[in-house]
Order: sequence, then C-alpha cells, then structure tokens
Amino acid sequence: MLEFMICSLLTIFPDYLFRRYVQGKRIGREINLYSMWFELRWGITACVILTVSLITMIFYFHPSTTNVTAIFRTVTILPEANGRVAEVYVGTNEKVAAGAPLFRLDDEKQKAAVETARRRVAEVEAETEVTQTQLAEADGLIAQAEGAYQQAVDEYETQVELNRRNPNVVAKREIERRQVAREAKKGGLAAAVSNKQTLETKISSLLPAQKASAEAELAQAQVELDKTVVRAGTAGTVQQFSLRPGDIVNPMIRSAGILIPEDRRIGLVAGFGQIEAQVIRRGMIAEATCIGKPFTIIPMVVTEVQKVVAAGQVRPTDQLLDVQQTARPGTLTTYLEPLFQGQLDGIPPGSSCIANAYTSNHEELTHGDLSAPHRFFLHMIDTVGLVHAMILRLQALMLPVQTLVLKGH
Repeated sequence: MLEFMICSLLTIFPDYLFRRYVQGKRIGREINLYSMWFELRWGITACVILTVSLITMIFYFHPSTTNVTAIFRTVTILPEANGRVAEVYVGTNEKVAAGAPLFRLDDEKQKAAVETARRRVAEVEAETEVTQTQLAEADGLIAQAEGAYQQAVDEYETQVELNRRNPNVVAKREIERRQVAREAKKGGLAAAVSNKQTLETKISSLLPAQKASAEAELAQAQVELDKTVVRAGTAGTVQQFSLRPGDIVNPMIRSAGILIPEDRRIGLVAGFGQIEAQVIRRGMIAEATCIGKPFTIIPMVVTEVQKVVAAGQVRPTDQLLDVQQTARPGTLTTYLEPLFQGQLDGIPPGSSCIANAYTSNHEELTHGDLSAPHRFFLHMIDTVGLVHAMILRLQALMLPVQTLVLKGH
C-alpha cells in the first residue's frame, strides 16, 4: 500500500495536475468515475508498472519477513540410566550452578557393586602379601633342596671312589641307588627353584594385573554410582521440574525437566521466502525490530544461511511418503547476529520480530566495469533499500499497536 502511494505521487498525481490546471478539466465534471480511466490512463498505467517494479525490487533484492524469533537453547535434564528417584535437591524455577546436584536415584545396587569391587581389590592385596610370605618360604626350600642334593652327590661320589679302589667293597647295585637318589635330589632342587620363579612372576606380573583389573572394576562401579546423582551441566534456571521421591525416570520416555542456561541466547532466526534463496548471502546487512523491545531498530548481519529447507525432510518410517503431506512450502532458515555487541540485551528470548535484509552492490559499483543501464539498475536496487528501511521503521511503530489490538480481541 505504501509503495502504491509513493508511486501515485510520481505518476497519477502529476497526471491529475496536468489535466486539472493545464487542460482545465475538473473532478466531477470532465473527470468523473466513468471517465477516470480514460483521462488518467497514462498515470494509472505508469503507477501500476512502477508499483510492480518497486515491489519486485524491494522484496526481492531487500527481502523482508515476519517469521523471526529470538531463539535460545535449553538443556534437557536426564539421567544416564533408568531408576527410581530417591531424593530431590532443587525445585522448579530455581537457579543452580554448574555441577550442582539436582536429584538422586536409588543407588543400592551401585553401592553393592562398589563394595564388591573394593573387596576384590583387598583380596588381591591380601593374596600379594601371602605370596610374599610364600616367596620367603621358597628360599628356605631351595636351601634345603640344595643341601639334600649336595649330600646325595657326596654319597654317590664316595661310593664310586670306594668301588674304584676295591670293587668287592661296594656293590654295583648300591652305586646305582646312590645315583638315582642324586638325580632325585637334583629334580627336587629344580622344582624348588621353579617354584620360586613362579612366585616371583606372580608377584611382579599376575597379581599387579589382577589388582589393576580390580581397581578398574572399582572405578567403573564408582562411576555408575556417581551417575545416580544427576547434576547440572551448566549454570542456569530449572524449569518444568516436578520430580518427587518415588517417581520413575526413563531417559527414553520421560525427562526430568528443562535447564535454561545463563548463556542461553543464540541470536535471531529468520524464515525468508524460498524466492530469496538466490539473494540472501552470508555477510548481508539486516535490520530487525522485536515486540519485546518496541520502537527499536537493531542492526544485524547474516551469519549463516541453512542450505536446505526443512519442509523437504524425510525420515524412514513404515509408510511411504505422500508429497501432498508436504505441500506447505517451507522457509529459508537464516541466522542473524547483532552488528554490535549488546544490541539484543533487553529482548526476552523467544520474542517475535520482523527483519529486513539489504542487498548491497557497493563493491560492484565501485570496482566493476559496468554499462550505463546496468549501473543505473544497481543504483536503483540500492536506493530502494532506503524505502524498505523506512517501511521497517513504520512497522516498528505500528507493531506494538497491532499487538495491543490483537490482545484486546
């Protein structure tokens, strides 16, 4: 409507002045309802053409949208496992610090697992002490086996020497018996030495490995026990938190509540029409005005443009997709950030806003080798951005009034 009024001032109104004061025609006589089109046909035609051209240039090269929201992030309060609530430490709408406990699940099973793992560690430590004692005993058995072996060797050599001097003194059978005894004592000594080596290997390798495994099981059990206490991952405010002792919490079915972080603000998310996909680019300058902060124009910059339209999202189900179900066209999701720090302060997260984005051809006009018509067209594109900016400021003035009127209805 505003564009048509502006175009009328440039076309129909001058045409009327020419008819009225140059040709002497007057409204109600020569210019009436029946002759209006014939008398003002050139002005009306030029107005329609100019209006369509202006609207196209404004809303295509300087897109506008009312689908703008000051989004913010939330953190879902969930335990890592199922369980029954044993104790609740906070209430709804309560501020918590990072790491503060929120509630505790029943932990009898986890405590039993921790105690079992702790006893397993103590068992391995006790077995290590017993093995140390057995190692000292093995040293005594080796000394005893060495003595017995040396005695058997001496007796065997004595019998051999006597038999060498006088074969009739010692029977051959006795020498063989002494030899077998010597080999038996030698085997006993080797067994004692091997037993000591086994104990040393057990102390140096097996028992430390068993202790490490037991300690790892203890640490894992302690982690599972710690999971029963659900803590705040970040500082914020707890909302929709209605847990009570005895409630069952399942991370797959039921969440415990929502935590709104202190650093919750992300920025403005705008949904532009798909026709602006060829125009909107990262780095474009934009402006926004929000209901939560009326009569204020916030300079913004486009930081990201989503490369896909959410309306075409497909997820595998047990039913085939009918395109008719996605007949509603989606919007081009665009992320806006304030051009200056602190510009979004005072705007409640979740506020509805209006935004304009402006195409700039300054670089091309400054450094480009352009023809005269092309240069004029680019100048017109940048110039009509002023008109669009004026429209946004009028909307900023009317937005609170529209909100109050709708609220009254």
